[in-house]
Amino acid sequence: MPIRPLDKTVISWPDRQSVDRAVRRWAAEIGRQRPEVVCIGYFGSYARGDWGVGSDLDIVLVVKGMAPPPISRSLGWDTRTLPVPADVLVYTVEEWQRLQQEEGRFAATLTQETVWVYPGGRTPEEKGES
Repeated sequence: MPIRPLDKTVISWPDRQSVDRAVRRWAAEIGRQRPEVVCIGYFGSYARGDWGVGSDLDIVLVVKGMAPPPISRSLGWDTRTLPVPADVLVYTVEEWQRLQQEEGRFAATLTQETVWVYPGGRTPEEKGES
């Protein structure tokens, strides 16, 4: 979240390295708690390096098995320990496979930008789940 020292009027925002460290810790903890998690990554401004004051963190999770309806999936992931607001997108392995076969802009963005942080920086394909 924004940080404003009491003696200054300038607001600073967490930098890319701080956010990357925080999301890696968060992902490792989620991976320990939730065995259905295959991979966790982030994309968007923090992945590209063009973040700024007010930027949020865009997180993508790939999970095994059935997931709740897409509209309610992000509700099950507590991101309050992250230093910036976060949007969470959750895909099943099957949905992720279909998405990777699409030729749309969003699929291309995810493929090009996502920084995979769990497990160990491997993509779902490298983990053998796609």
